[in-house]
Amino acid sequence: MRFVPALVRGGALATAATTAALVLFGARDGDPAGPLNAVSHIAWGDRAASQFGVSAKYTAVGLALNAAAVTSWAALHALLFRKRGAWFGGAMVSAVAYATDYLVVPQRLNPGFERRLTPAGMLAVYAALALALGLATGAGRARVGPLGPGRLTQR
Repeated sequence: MRFVPALVRGGALATAATTAALVLFGARDGDPAGPLNAVSHIAWGDRAASQFGVSAKYTAVGLALNAAAVTSWAALHALLFRKRGAWFGGAMVSAVAYATDYLVVPQRLNPGFERRLTPAGMLAVYAALALALGLATGAGRARVGPLGPGRLTQR
């Protein structure tokens, strides 16, 4: 699989999966938009984490920042694991993402959704990232059998 299609597929699936986890676990904790609003702390400062409800200023910016971040992780995954080890690579990239988010970058640049999610919600977000990256690359491979692409058996 080529890099650009792997990146696009991985970025789109990872964005959808992590956004779904953020919204679902945010809703479980009382505000579906809360975790996305918290991500916008990168642009708007600490007050973003305490914003409730959907807004263009906080939710849209949080969504865009989340999409940019997970697409960058999809790029790393596509570079390192697009030819083999998609599922293992998804898990590894997600673990590196977590370590980078909470041990490497300054607090101002971490995702911020930890302020609005329980530990289970945090786990769900990074698990969604791992699964989406593995699925994006694993699902993008054509199966090649003795009769050519997509033809695994003779009928």
